[in-house]
Amino acid sequence: MNRHERLSKLLDIVGQRERADVDELAAELDVSAATIRRDLDHLAEQQLLARTRGGAVATSIAYDLPLRHKAARHAPEKQRISAAAARLVQPGMVIGLNGGTTTTEVARSLATRPDLGEHGDPGITVVTNALNIANELVVRPHVKIVVTGGVARQQSFELTGPLATHILREISLDLLFLGVDAIDPEHGAYAHHEGEASINRLMASRAARVVVVADSSKLNRRAFAQICATDSIDTLITNTGVDAEVREAFEAAGTTVLAA
Repeated sequence: MNRHERLSKLLDIVGQRERADVDELAAELDVSAATIRRDLDHLAEQQLLARTRGGAVATSIAYDLPLRHKAARHAPEKQRISAAAARLVQPGMVIGLNGGTTTTEVARSLATRPDLGEHGDPGITVVTNALNIANELVVRPHVKIVVTGGVARQQSFELTGPLATHILREISLDLLFLGVDAIDPEHGAYAHHEGEASINRLMASRAARVVVVADSSKLNRRAFAQICATDSIDTLITNTGVDAEVREAFEAAGTTVLAA
C-alpha cells in the first residue's frame, strides 16, 4: 500500500468510526506507529480530521469520498430513513431526487411500493440529476423518469452545469428529497462540490416541500458549498440516534425533525 492509498484508507476509517487510535491503525495497516502519526498530522494540516492525544477524530467539516465508498456507511440507518421518506409520497406526485447514498435508498423504497402504480399508469414522476438513480428506476412501470442532463461527476454520478439548470427552471416539484454531505441547524445544508450545490439549490427552489434525508453523522456539520439555508428546509428525516440538543436546534429553526 503506497502513501496515497494509506491516507485514503485512514480517512475512510476515521470517517466510519469517528475516532481511531494510533496503535490500532498501525496494526490494521501494518505500518509503524510513527508512520501513522505522520500521516495523521498531514491529514490534520489539511483539516480533514482532528488530531487527539493518541489518535484522531472526524472533524465538523465533512470531506468528499466517492459514492461507492460511502454506500456501506450507516446502512441500516439509511434504510430506515428511506422507508420513512417513501411513506410521504402519494400517487401522482412529482418527486425530486438528487444524488447520494441516502437518496438512492429512497429511490429503491419508492421502486418497491406497488400501490403507486395500481391503476397501470405511472404513479409518480421522478426528476433526478443522478445517473445511478435514473438507471434503477427507469425499469419501473409506475415511475416516469425525467433526467436533467448535464455533465456527470465520477464521485457522485450527479449531473451538473448549465445543461442541468435549463430543465429545472421549467418544472415544479411537489416534494424534493435532498441528500446532503452535511447539515447545520444554523447555517443549513451543504455539499462538497460547488456544482452539485448549485443544482441542488435550484431543485430546492422548484419544490413545494424540501425534505432533507441524512443520518445523524451528517448533522451539526458543514461542508464546502452551501445548498440552502435552514429556513428553506421543511423536514429533516434522520435516525433515532440524533442528539437531543441538535434536534431541538433544528426544530427551533422551524424544521420538523422525523427520527426513523
